[in-house]
Amino acid sequence: MDILIFLSEFMVPLSIFYIVGFGLLAGRPVFDDFLKGAIEGMKTVAGILPTLIGLMAAVGILRASGLLEAASEFLKIPAARLHIPIPLVPVILVRMVSSSAATGLILDIFKEYGPDSLVGNMVSIMMGCTETIFYTMSVYFMSAGIRKTRWTLPGALFATAGGIAASIFLAGWMGQV
Repeated sequence: MDILIFLSEFMVPLSIFYIVGFGLLAGRPVFDDFLKGAIEGMKTVAGILPTLIGLMAAVGILRASGLLEAASEFLKIPAARLHIPIPLVPVILVRMVSSSAATGLILDIFKEYGPDSLVGNMVSIMMGCTETIFYTMSVYFMSAGIRKTRWTLPGALFATAGGIAASIFLAGWMGQV
């Protein structure tokens, strides 16, 4: 275990020294390349900032207005038929938009049920195997200037459904072992 801690502490500095050393050996102006990349990164951030603000505001409005609870109540019966625990429904809905908002909901689940409970395990696995679909699509497609998403959204929704199903199955299986 000590070797893993040692490696993890030195991985970032080692990577930086490797990149700078490789650039110097290749005869590249490393600092100028760094500044050029930083300027391009700032332009990208400025370009996607309105999208990020819009997504954060939308999640805040969903939570504050009670619409999230109403949607969860509406989806309670279909969720029960699919063997999805009711506390997971708001997390599933918010996770597709914002990871930080979903984390806030997960902390509420941990307070009520505990992190080692069946629901706590399900939501923990779900956070690890699903993605913030709409956030990721908007950020990446906006920064690349892509307007037509084609099969990205259906594929991402299918993958998220698979991740949710896997989290429920795995948590249930681990609870029985």
